[in-house]
Amino acid sequence: MVEGEGGNRSVRVEIYGQPYSIRTEGQSEHIFALAEMVDRRMAEIARQTLTVDSLKVAILAALHIAEELHNTRQQLEEIDRDIAERSSRVTAELEQFLKRHILEPIEQDDQNRER
Repeated sequence: MVEGEGGNRSVRVEIYGQPYSIRTEGQSEHIFALAEMVDRRMAEIARQTLTVDSLKVAILAALHIAEELHNTRQQLEEIDRDIAERSSRVTAELEQFLKRHILEPIEQDDQNRER
């Protein structure tokens, strides 16, 4: 359920059987998707641990989600490093190509004209 107008509205979601009203300026669909993800993760944790304490389930779910975030950030950093290395190699190769095939022939033509 979405209440409010304009950029600031309240979105009602249910997580692990509890209703929550969340204020957002963004897309309500995004909040629903996040709430669904947290709800699924909490249900998963509760099944795996046979824990009924919702606080423990929430903390374990938060730790799992934080671990996923951390791993994703590490992967992105590795991808960024890889892209930077590849870009440097391509730039160096392009500079060599331009020097060999564009600049040197122009310089040779200029020298030949001066003779």
